[in-house]
Amino acid sequence: MTLKQLRYFEALAQHGHFGRAASACAISQPALSVQIMELEKSLGTDLFERGRRQVRLTNFGEEFASRVRPILQSVEELGELARASTDRLVGRLRIGIIPTIAPYLLPAIISNLTRMNSDIDIQVRETMTPTLVEELSEGRLDAAIVALPVSEPSLTEIALFDENFVLVRPERDAGKPVPDHEDLREMKLLLLEEGHCFRDQALSFCNIQSTRPREILDASSLATLVQMVGAGLGVTLIPEMAIAVETRAAPVSISRFAAPEPARTIGMIWRKTSPLSKQLTEISGVVRGSAGNHGHR
Repeated sequence: MTLKQLRYFEALAQHGHFGRAASACAISQPALSVQIMELEKSLGTDLFERGRRQVRLTNFGEEFASRVRPILQSVEELGELARASTDRLVGRLRIGIIPTIAPYLLPAIISNLTRMNSDIDIQVRETMTPTLVEELSEGRLDAAIVALPVSEPSLTEIALFDENFVLVRPERDAGKPVPDHEDLREMKLLLLEEGHCFRDQALSFCNIQSTRPREILDASSLATLVQMVGAGLGVTLIPEMAIAVETRAAPVSISRFAAPEPARTIGMIWRKTSPLSKQLTEISGVVRGSAGNHGHR
């Protein structure tokens, strides 16, 4: 039994598919399969039920997985301890970021981090907040950039900047009065799909219950939302940082709300037990500076 095999096992348990797990581990599918079979052979029992389209953990596999995760996390923390012994972060930095930030700030963040330290190897994971928190807690990420608060006791939260939301309407509505949150409740408000924190923030501003029946299909990205508005299907809210990218090729108009404007706080989170806390605090300053260059408060 090797650490490599345990990492491959964890990837397959997470993805439930040999191809996706192999891609995540940057190896070929046959190589992953061989290592899993070797692991099962050494244990003398099956870890997975193999189906045509996916694999599932056996009962023993479930128990095995619960023991493997803390082992791998401890190994990762040993690596973090070594990296923390230097004044600046070198080697791998695994950072998560939510989809409503990644396309707009990630290029500036990566550019500034690599300019600050050419020895850093940045690995980015873009997904929604609950998944980032889970992967952070399990040691698969070093830090994440999300909308605050996360309110997870085991994580450090550092607020970086605030940004307002703007209203996106069809171009023909540019001269109309800007609706308040009460008026928005009666309009066809297009939103991101379930799971996005930005969806919850928009619903909260409009005082709409998330369980309220909706007639319009939700979208998986801000780009799709803006294009739907341009096609005349309704209105939507987007964060300020998305304006330049998402509205340049869509027949839409942008309006600001009356004060107090809807807004969100963007911050960085990491494990309180992370030996890299000092370095991550410095990196959070780089992220804040990257946002400041884009005009965020």
